[in-house]
Amino acid sequence: MTITLHGHSFSTCTKRVAIVLQEKQVPFKFIEVDLPKGEHLKPAHLEKQPFGKIPYLDDDGYIIYESRAIARYIAEKFADQGPALIPTDLKAKGHFEQAASVELANYDVYISNAIFENIVKTYKGLTPDPEKFAALIASLEKTLDVYDNILATQRYLAGDEITLADLFHVPPAVLLPIAGSNALLDRPNVARWLKELTERPSWQAVKDGITATA
Repeated sequence: MTITLHGHSFSTCTKRVAIVLQEKQVPFKFIEVDLPKGEHLKPAHLEKQPFGKIPYLDDDGYIIYESRAIARYIAEKFADQGPALIPTDLKAKGHFEQAASVELANYDVYISNAIFENIVKTYKGLTPDPEKFAALIASLEKTLDVYDNILATQRYLAGDEITLADLFHVPPAVLLPIAGSNALLDRPNVARWLKELTERPSWQAVKDGITATA
């Protein structure tokens, strides 16, 4: 069995998958996709990922893309390794899916665009829009206020056991202070939760880039 992750070492979406592979103790090969050279738009990549995005996973010929879908696939295929990450109890799973939906609709949509505005634009030689950044952070803070209340009474977003929903937050979260906002750090329960997540060996293994483990 050979699992190969195709992506970019510093891509938040690629790191989202790599964290889960680390949590599940799954050996994997890693192939760097050269984004500046447009490798993600070439026929060989588009054959596997027709939207021209990263990452995608090759599991002995089974191809799957979209980081959250890949993470779910890994968590279920290797359910007996590492922490469960997806609950099996129906009600606990419902709370997991709830938290995962909020992450996508009320967190990532704001934080990823804020990072694009103040980090990616600068990298590309474009001019960030301060008003747009401020508006994105204001929307994000509304979500974080709710998170802070939730995390006041439980350890993680879906309960007292870690799930994929928590891990999904980490890669963009660590970039937000670099982008110019301490919104995650200014809320004590959110800050405690994020500190715990970023201290896990899975994040420590990928935070400075992704390397193969097989």
